[in-house]
Amino acid sequence: MKIVVSGGGTGGHIYPALALIREIQKTDKNAEFLYIGTEKGLESKIVPRENIAFKSIHITGFRRKLSFENVKTVLRFLKGVRNSRKILKEFKADVVIGTGGYVCGPVVYAAAKLGIPTVIHEQNSVPGLTNKFLSRYVDRIGICFEEARQFFPENKVVMTGNPRASEVLGQDGIKGRLSAGLKINKPAVLIFGGSRGAKPLNEAVLKSITELGSKPYQVLYVTGDVHYDEVKKEVELIGNPENVIIKPFIHNMPEVLAGIDLTVARAGATTLAELTSLGIPSILIPSPYVTDNHQEKNARALSDHEAAVLLLEKDLTGPKLVEHIDSILTDGDRLKQMKAASKELGIPDAAARMYRLLQELVK
Repeated sequence: MKIVVSGGGTGGHIYPALALIREIQKTDKNAEFLYIGTEKGLESKIVPRENIAFKSIHITGFRRKLSFENVKTVLRFLKGVRNSRKILKEFKADVVIGTGGYVCGPVVYAAAKLGIPTVIHEQNSVPGLTNKFLSRYVDRIGICFEEARQFFPENKVVMTGNPRASEVLGQDGIKGRLSAGLKINKPAVLIFGGSRGAKPLNEAVLKSITELGSKPYQVLYVTGDVHYDEVKKEVELIGNPENVIIKPFIHNMPEVLAGIDLTVARAGATTLAELTSLGIPSILIPSPYVTDNHQEKNARALSDHEAAVLLLEKDLTGPKLVEHIDSILTDGDRLKQMKAASKELGIPDAAARMYRLLQELVK
């Protein structure tokens, strides 16, 4: 099978695509892949490192308000469609999947017009402009949240989950704990705001460092690379409690997550897929700076089922954060119930589901 994958802009679009590719490679050694992205996007750096063939097209996203730039974007889209048709014909693609981001717009549209089977994958509870547009032309739409179903033609929608969820399974939690400096026999909460960190979350944690030092649990606090030096200076003045471990970044996150009891995090789609796959309860602080406030809607998909606590950034304070952590980690019954609720929402075989969907279309 010759498979074209397109998606970019953020890791949330790229990493599910790579997880799907790795799943297919496990079972079909003869599968061939071509990834189409943009030259300036994150995918142009990440994908070639995975030894996956990569080609680029030039395309930009639409502005949400009236702008002459949107006229240029339409022209770039049309050119992108022409370039994509040429690439798809040369590769002789059997199926094309778009995992989000504006780059997959011309690629998937061109494939649909050529009669090549097409799939889009929507990671969030609220779809972006590109997937809303493409939903009219594709054969199938994979979703991760039931809340996304209402935005698409019902006869095309399949609940697949996020392929990234499959990659966190089977990890050694004890090894993960030890690698992060955590003790084995003590409850642990992981606090992180994404790869770059989240300043409001860092501020709340810093104001609570002393109080956290007196708790019967341990804290793994990931600041994000850009905030680490500043946080360490502050902590040196306050004093770093023995049970609070501070790191700029975690490179083996799946392994570390496997050994965690509770997570405080943003509500990006990939993060939530990983947490629910492992059955980890969470305190979610959605970023208010994302399109259509989709992180809050992602978070509510968990909090409404009691798998997470939703804490809006505007309500975030040090005392409030500690109060929520205490209410979960010091209450064994609640912790157990939240773990079960989180696990119930997880789709650990998401990558396999996506692969079966592709196979059905190619038959």
